[in-house]
Amino acid sequence: MTLENIVIEPMMEDFILWRCLHGGPLSQESIDRLPSDDTMGWEALRLRNLPLLRKIIRTYGTCAIVARDGGYVVGFLRFYPKVLMSLEDAGGLCLQQAFPAGPSQHLAESRFHLLGEIEDRTLIVHCMMTGSPFREKNPYQRKGIGMKMARALVQWAEENGWDGIEATAYEDLDILYAHTGQAGRHFWERLGFQEVEVGIQSIVGWREEFVRAMRAQAIVRGLNPEDAQNKYRMRLDLT
Repeated sequence: MTLENIVIEPMMEDFILWRCLHGGPLSQESIDRLPSDDTMGWEALRLRNLPLLRKIIRTYGTCAIVARDGGYVVGFLRFYPKVLMSLEDAGGLCLQQAFPAGPSQHLAESRFHLLGEIEDRTLIVHCMMTGSPFREKNPYQRKGIGMKMARALVQWAEENGWDGIEATAYEDLDILYAHTGQAGRHFWERLGFQEVEVGIQSIVGWREEFVRAMRAQAIVRGLNPEDAQNKYRMRLDLT
């Protein structure tokens, strides 16, 4: 695999990525081949996510930038209009979780404001993934695919009338990227995003061994281990 072989493009209706890449790259043939472990309730998620994503694409043009290697999607950057994420039925809009972490079953039935009706034309980056960060071997990480998808998002937003993009970011630690699907602060700074708010990520409910590993990785990177909980809101103004 070389970066030259990767095609970066908006997600369209011909291949709706209704689930994520935790099990590895997905193709038209494999995306509906549901995992045998049904603790996720895969069929219910598919029935909820497909009409929702189809409606978002038809209303706004897309809600994801995808990276393709041949017939396989090997990376994605999901984003949604801020006005959509503010709806009560949106929940946290995680496509692999039930409401309230994910959208409710009724979100697709809600009225979506058209772009011309929206006062705050901000897109919110929801999550990003290249390959499968949970696999021991991931040939698609650290190849610049994430940066190419982010640049494609900026270009798409500029061309389609959006005024700004916001992203949640943490310190540049691999363990946080794999856990949260959020890129590091310096990743967004390279694209011209600026820090507009900083807070502290709660670790209540996080496994003790994960927190230890996170802080150990921060030390290796030369950071104060307590700074591993820093949480940033980054913004790029497009107007």
